[in-house]
Amino acid sequence: QVQLVESGGGLVQPGGSLRLSCAASGSIFSINVMGWHRQAPGKERELVAAIISGGNTKYSDSVKGRFTISRDNAKNTVYLQMNSLKPEDTAVYFCNVRGYTIATMFDNWGQGTQVTVSS
Repeated sequence: QVQLVESGGGLVQPGGSLRLSCAASGSIFSINVMGWHRQAPGKERELVAAIISGGNTKYSDSVKGRFTISRDNAKNTVYLQMNSLKPEDTAVYFCNVRGYTIATMFDNWGQGTQVTVSS
């Protein structure tokens, strides 16, 4: 079993910064992709950023230049540094981790953390 624990959400003023963390634990053999998605009220869940095992990253156009995704392989942890936050960044943010245990592939989601950008 693989568990994900997210932290770091909260309320911030426009232009402010937040850092999200997502730690994976359990019977992990390898991790291929770690990513962050978000879902705003009344909208579909969308990819925000992802990082693969080799270190390549992908960002949605709406966050390029403002958000940075990184990972600590030793801790099986992925981070999302969010700068210059805008009200439209308000959403529940979910981490997603895909990889392998010794027995099987896994594709797990975190519980979600609320990010609210408001003055």
